[in-house]
Amino acid sequence: MDGSIIGKFLIIAGVVLVVAGLVMTFSKALPVGKLPGDIHIQKNNFSFYFPITTSIIISVIITLVLFFLGKK
Repeated sequence: MDGSIIGKFLIIAGVVLVVAGLVMTFSKALPVGKLPGDIHIQKNNFSFYFPITTSIIISVIITLVLFFLGKK
């Protein structure tokens, strides 16, 4: 592997982690994790939560960012 590829990957991974940290810090202001389509089941001693809509949106955003950063 070329050193520049590893460097770019580390920079992108760092940016993604910073953005994820900011979203988690300020998640009360954003509806992340509470979007329509997110599955939440709660019964007596059981709670299941699967943020499918949130996961899809985050995946699309990351895909677009990586697409535009990788385009030359």
